[in-house]
Amino acid sequence: MARAVPETHDEILTAAARRFAATGYRGTSLQDIAREVGCSKAAVLYHFANKEAILTELMAPAIAVFQDLGDRIDRATDPAEAQRVAAEGFVDLAVRFRREIAVLRGELPELLEHPAFAHLQRISERLIDALAGHPERPSARIAALVLLAGISEACGEFLDIADEVLRPALLALVTRGLEPAG
Repeated sequence: MARAVPETHDEILTAAARRFAATGYRGTSLQDIAREVGCSKAAVLYHFANKEAILTELMAPAIAVFQDLGDRIDRATDPAEAQRVAAEGFVDLAVRFRREIAVLRGELPELLEHPAFAHLQRISERLIDALAGHPERPSARIAALVLLAGISEACGEFLDIADEVLRPALLALVTRGLEPAG
């Protein structure tokens, strides 16, 4: 028997994360989330204005860390430091929030076009420039973008690998794949 109202706000977020991971953000409806929780769509809407509000709240911690990374890159005093901060910071973010990355796999470019996430595109550009170390060189930018995509994909795929194994493996990959800045 379905409950009238979910016990907690977090219960809806947990169900939404599972549904988004299984069928994608676009492939999940509010009704799907309600069904997973065991409540009505109206009960979900009592807690969240719409599906985008659910996604925004799910991603808020990762977005805050990503914004902080952008600020740390901006404060770097030279290209080599910016590259190091970008590499370590992005690997740490990707490992820490790999479940959130798994939720967004394949849909991130489209989601970045939503107004709530538009500012993240600017941070992404700064991250690519810092990782490239030589942002004027197309080959360096290509390498940075490929590494970012690969890190994201690996973190979304290898949810069962311990952080203390995954992080050094990714940092070693970044070190081999990038031209040193400066």
